[in-house]
Amino acid sequence: MPALSHKAKEFLVLTAKLLIVGGAFYFIYSRISDEGQLDWSRITDAISRKGANLLVFLILMLTLLNRSLEIVKWQNLVSWLQPLSLGKAAAQVLAAMTAALFTPNGIGEYAAKALYYKKEQAGDIIFLNLVCNGIQLIIAVLVGIAGLVIFNGMYDVITTGTLLLILGGIVTVCVLVFASRNITIKGYSLQRLFAKVGEMPKAIHRKNMALAISRYLCLIHQHYFLFLLFGVDLPYFVMISAIAGVYFLGSSLPTFQLLDFAVRGSVAVYFFGILGVNEWIVVFAATLQWLLNIVLPVSIGSYFVFRFRASPQPSPKERE
Repeated sequence: MPALSHKAKEFLVLTAKLLIVGGAFYFIYSRISDEGQLDWSRITDAISRKGANLLVFLILMLTLLNRSLEIVKWQNLVSWLQPLSLGKAAAQVLAAMTAALFTPNGIGEYAAKALYYKKEQAGDIIFLNLVCNGIQLIIAVLVGIAGLVIFNGMYDVITTGTLLLILGGIVTVCVLVFASRNITIKGYSLQRLFAKVGEMPKAIHRKNMALAISRYLCLIHQHYFLFLLFGVDLPYFVMISAIAGVYFLGSSLPTFQLLDFAVRGSVAVYFFGILGVNEWIVVFAATLQWLLNIVLPVSIGSYFVFRFRASPQPSPKERE
């Protein structure tokens, strides 16, 4: 089969870029325009309240800090393979977010980041992205379970037996995963994955853990401040436990990054409905957090998608 000409390859790459960016913005627009419960004039009312300026400042700063921590996380992990500047780490993270916007559970992010590296490095980059996202998920699960237990203890949402059944199910899954670690599928196994994680320097793991915890704290407190902005006045630990529970359940459900706020928002409506919070406030808080943490970075990431140049691959002679 004849190889594609240079011009044909350039045309295909440009077409892919246009589809990614165009598709991202189309889905963003359709999601916002179809949300009938949002009355955007309420934001004006909220920010005109006394003390709102400080809350808006904190929310925006946490938006910047959240994405900055993610960029530094990626820079830290890639340093295991090769040095990576902060600027290049930012370009890779933001472009990957754009590419992953309408893929299930953001799996497009793995392929997008791998494109920045040589073909023989693709496996390592996918592995590092798994470590990057995995630690974030583990923190969300552990803190979320604690939040659910605390919230259920205060409001008795489900029976003790049901709660123990859920916890037992989680423990059973963990035991099964550990027991099947030696099962090999096409040369890959969990044992091999764990061994590779162990090969990484402990300093990188410690930094990755600290950055992941910091990012999680940014996200749940940004959500908390958004509720305060709309006049929700509930005890801090009640709010944080409910938000942590919502994040855990939202992270557990298969979804598209594009629809993440809708899934998380629907779970939040149930939890905060128990606390007597108006549904429109819950939907607004989830939507604004999605706009700040997904749509805004994707808008910037679109620039990096158009600037993308694949990592040069070695020639046949160099491979020899």
